Amino acid sequence: MELLIKSSKASLPVNHHGVRVNNIGTRVNIQNQHPESIIINLDHGDPTMYECYWKNLDEKYSVTIPGNQSLSYFSNIKNFCWFLEPKLEESIKTLHNTVGNAITEDYHIVVGTGSSQLILAALYAISDPLNEPNPIPVVSEAPYYSGYPEITDHLKSGLFKWAGDARSFDKDGPYIEMVTSPNNPDGVIREPVVNRAKGMLIHDLAYYWPQYTAITSPADHDIMLFTVSKCTGHAGSRIGWALVKDINVAKKMVKFIEINTIGVSKEAQLRAASILQIISLSCQKVKPYNLENFFEYSQEILAKRWKKLRNVVENNELFCVPKFPLQFCNFMRDFTQTYPGFAWMKCKEGVDCEKLLKGHKILTRSGKRLGSDVEYVRISMMGNDEEFDLFVQRLSIIHGMSNGN
Repeated sequence: MELLIKSSKASLPVNHHGVRVNNIGTRVNIQNQHPESIIINLDHGDPTMYECYWKNLDEKYSVTIPGNQSLSYFSNIKNFCWFLEPKLEESIKTLHNTVGNAITEDYHIVVGTGSSQLILAALYAISDPLNEPNPIPVVSEAPYYSGYPEITDHLKSGLFKWAGDARSFDKDGPYIEMVTSPNNPDGVIREPVVNRAKGMLIHDLAYYWPQYTAITSPADHDIMLFTVSKCTGHAGSRIGWALVKDINVAKKMVKFIEINTIGVSKEAQLRAASILQIISLSCQKVKPYNLENFFEYSQEILAKRWKKLRNVVENNELFCVPKFPLQFCNFMRDFTQTYPGFAWMKCKEGVDCEKLLKGHKILTRSGKRLGSDVEYVRISMMGNDEEFDLFVQRLSIIHGMSNGN
């Protein structure tokens, strides 16, 4: 039985939690560790829960790339996104049509190195043509994905800058609003908040897949971002894609990626294309006998984990997590619950939740980093089974406080 944990050797760097960690992490045998000594890192959203599904597939689903393939920079010189592999483009369209979570007809597909690069590409594409004298404000309703402020302000661009919570934004002129739906960290379905003239929207739909939420209608927005990491679990492949209505915006995004990385790895694209094809095939009525429906499999894992977490929280006056209504899912053809990839957990008023859990060797992401309060933390629900079960076990013994600790 294995668990990914962080080393606590003094020679290793310190992360923002003040805990010395190995940047990569090391595999250790839980049976050789005292349970109380193990550091559980639920700060990031590493989707290792999908590992078992892909490990159980036959070798015939593996991707082999000959040494003489993918030598050229170009994938399709006739396509405005000249580095987009045709197989990936086809697989993206097929999967969206199968799931019904996004319109692809009359949209232009831009591939990126994960959705992080696509966020920057989209910000550049819609702000650069305006020639504004000052950077355009970028906002998102709190709690928001903690990466937005970091991505927006890291290069101190003269084109755009982070302006915080969309609900408190009151300036005139152009602005860009990031609409994350389902939202990271709380799993809520989001709509634009500011709704003013000269506003531009980027819809981050990384979690709009059937294992996380009900697919109620196909998304149809100007710019929609998706990523393989949260759809299939292949975060290491670093493949994301954007569905863009305006060809001029799409071309600007391609130009950004061209300057930034001269395209996107073909090997990663071909692997992603194969993975997406397998998922689409798993959703068909007629399919190979050993190919389980990927989304049903993933939803079952998340459902079990949320049930375990709720059982602990409901018997503990210190914590609470959101509740979600049943919704009819067009893909599942049934009423389904929402099972977000993160738990947005609140501690009792006045309690620094991140600090409390850190004291029990549970690393989480403070709500303060997501535009909220210290009573909240974001907890990844997407790690491996051993890690999650140990977290629930440890959480169940945190019942009271003394001397403010």
